[in-house]
Amino acid sequence: MALKPATRDKLKTVSTATITTALFKRGLRVQMIQGVMPLDPSKPTMVGEAFTLRYIPAREDLNPMTVFNDPEHPQRKAVEQDCPPGHVFVIDSRKDPRAASAGSILVTRLMKRGVAGIVTDGGFRDAAEIARLDIPAFHTRPAAPTNLTLHHAIDTNVPIACGDAPVFPGDVIVGDGDGVVVIPAHLADEIADEAVEMTAYEDFATEKVLEGRSIRGLYPATDPNSKVEFAAWRKAKGR
Repeated sequence: MALKPATRDKLKTVSTATITTALFKRGLRVQMIQGVMPLDPSKPTMVGEAFTLRYIPAREDLNPMTVFNDPEHPQRKAVEQDCPPGHVFVIDSRKDPRAASAGSILVTRLMKRGVAGIVTDGGFRDAAEIARLDIPAFHTRPAAPTNLTLHHAIDTNVPIACGDAPVFPGDVIVGDGDGVVVIPAHLADEIADEAVEMTAYEDFATEKVLEGRSIRGLYPATDPNSKVEFAAWRKAKGR
């Protein structure tokens, strides 16, 4: 189920906070990837379908530096060719940031190939350089050691856990200053539509609170007059 361009555009205009509320209404409580934050919070909202990489604990006899000479190495192959443009590269590092999930050269390659972003529940090396790249990146903290010291790349584009959230290939990933949320692929269109509607009302409510209005009857809109005012506000604002 490919992400529709219109749905992608809608999701770029809403927050992860609003999305998590829409998901909660549907009984989904653990879709926020825990512990990850953007390297550069000023970057635009990240949206794309998940392409996944799974690490398992490294075993020393299988993880010499020479493994990177193999073009079929799962991490290198994913970066070089497998992760499609427009997707988000999501890495299961078992919430272990003691060794890097990737570094600036690999993230640069993803950027140049048109990948929409990268997320790990571990850490990145060269974090300051990655923060300056024109690609959204999310991790827990910087990690200088090479991934080979602790992580063994075992497979790609399989279901993973990332920061305690389940991520299936093709799920829609949205990241902003609050972190990263995972939208099940089959819900992406309706979540995007609802989040746009919720955002419009939240902007209206924020404007009224800044004017000195009480939140009672306004947020949530339990007073029918709030809905009437919102309809007028929306028409005036073209929302």
